[in-house]
Amino acid sequence: MRQFDSKLPSTGTTIFTQMSELAAKHHAINLSQGFPDFDGPSELLSRVDHYIQQGANQYAPMTGVPSLRQAISAKLARCYDYQANADTDITVTSGATEALFATISAFVRPGDEVIVFDPAYDSYDPAIRLNGGTPVHIALLPPSFAIDWQTVANAITPQTKAIIVNSPHNPTGTVFSANDLEALYSLADQHDLLVLSDEVYEHIVFEGAEHQSVLRHKELAKRSVVVSSFGKTYHTTGWKIGYCVAPTPLMAEVRKVHQYLTFSTSTPMQLALADFLDAHPEHDEVLPSFYQQKRDLFNKAMSESRFTFTPSPGTYFQLMDYSAIKDVPDTEFALWLIEAAGVAAIPISVFYQTPPEDMRLVRFCFAKQASTLSAATQHLTTL
Repeated sequence: MRQFDSKLPSTGTTIFTQMSELAAKHHAINLSQGFPDFDGPSELLSRVDHYIQQGANQYAPMTGVPSLRQAISAKLARCYDYQANADTDITVTSGATEALFATISAFVRPGDEVIVFDPAYDSYDPAIRLNGGTPVHIALLPPSFAIDWQTVANAITPQTKAIIVNSPHNPTGTVFSANDLEALYSLADQHDLLVLSDEVYEHIVFEGAEHQSVLRHKELAKRSVVVSSFGKTYHTTGWKIGYCVAPTPLMAEVRKVHQYLTFSTSTPMQLALADFLDAHPEHDEVLPSFYQQKRDLFNKAMSESRFTFTPSPGTYFQLMDYSAIKDVPDTEFALWLIEAAGVAAIPISVFYQTPPEDMRLVRFCFAKQASTLSAATQHLTTL
């Protein structure tokens, strides 16, 4: 059989899969991969069972069940004062990653450049490359990981087609300010760029802060595709249900790809989510305090360790500096941590094209039960 050249020759198994497999192998506490070890709301789960028993087990409409798209539209109006047409501007996808890939596939052509901020979620770069584009990586530096918008301006060329932003940011937990939105709009408008905004942690921001969604900026929203995730909001990452929002002309192109990528998403789960959104709009309002309590519980215990940190402003991830424990690269430290402490974490360097030298950071997920966090910190504070 003929030999085929790999389209992604430098891509292997994701770090999330690797660390979770190692955690299982060593019976370690898994604070690496970003999923809760608790279930979503019982009422939401029971509605899935209800719809399964009612026979809602066939294909959903390609764009998503109408009741869920209507519920999303109502949420966007409530949260961001954004008016989205449920029929033309919202598409339900098989996870946020599918929405990201469909959007990149719809708009990126061979020769196009797409700006990506490192550390970056690992699906961005391969999706750009698979569609013939060139990722242009801009490194965000500790401790603030703030975007230097002048650096972004300097990186824009006539080939720049789009820019991918992520707030709240995985893996650092940093969040956009209103000034960031304005700076992003200024560059996108000046250079006619598409903005792809990954906002899957939109409801997990702390200290009473307000999530600065791209949808809050009416002019910026006109040239943007915004992606979110029900898995993050309702503790159901295994359902793989997300959605994207965009003006009608942009969404029409995304849907052309979506219909041949996954076509549609689980029918009973969509119907259940629609019911729960309508019945409990307050869920996303209490999510920040729910996760801030977990963050604070984890950080209070970790303050007794030799790790150093600044409390995460958003997401359910916390970066920790291990410089006082070991002076080794983060990938080596993460492997050592599983064996020495029985806890799995994610090294931050894997999210960079070119990691900063001497960076000594790992990412812990605190979307866990109190007992899990307590057990993990008991191990980590002995190092």
